[in-house]
Amino acid sequence: MKYWLMKSEPGTWSWDDQVKSGDKGAEWDGVRNYQANNNMKAMKNGDRVFFYHSVDEKRVVGVCEVIKEWYPDPTSPKPAFGMVDIRAIEPMPNPVTLADIKAEPKLSELPLIRQSRLSVLPVDAPSWKLICKMGGLKP
Repeated sequence: MKYWLMKSEPGTWSWDDQVKSGDKGAEWDGVRNYQANNNMKAMKNGDRVFFYHSVDEKRVVGVCEVIKEWYPDPTSPKPAFGMVDIRAIEPMPNPVTLADIKAEPKLSELPLIRQSRLSVLPVDAPSWKLICKMGGLKP
């Protein structure tokens, strides 16, 4: 299993919206960055995803699961871009802010910090476990 972080503007698609999509989940579309798209291509069913509210909140608010692997995004003007489907697993009891992550030396190499504008990022297993612990979840 691999781990990821996906950013969403809460005014566009929030954790609550994701939860409302239920077990059928929802497609993660609209990604138009090649590196983020390649990260989605690497996702497999069952991979875990941190759901991150971007813009003003900048915090991990929940955990999702990939339920459908990469497929073409019909809204894209270029066939190279695609999407995956994810479903909500559980909320983060204590949302972990970007400031919390930056303050933890063990997370200094996390792509969230080094590539802050990228919307779909990998998370290594030790960082996943640490962020879960910081947020009050068992990894």
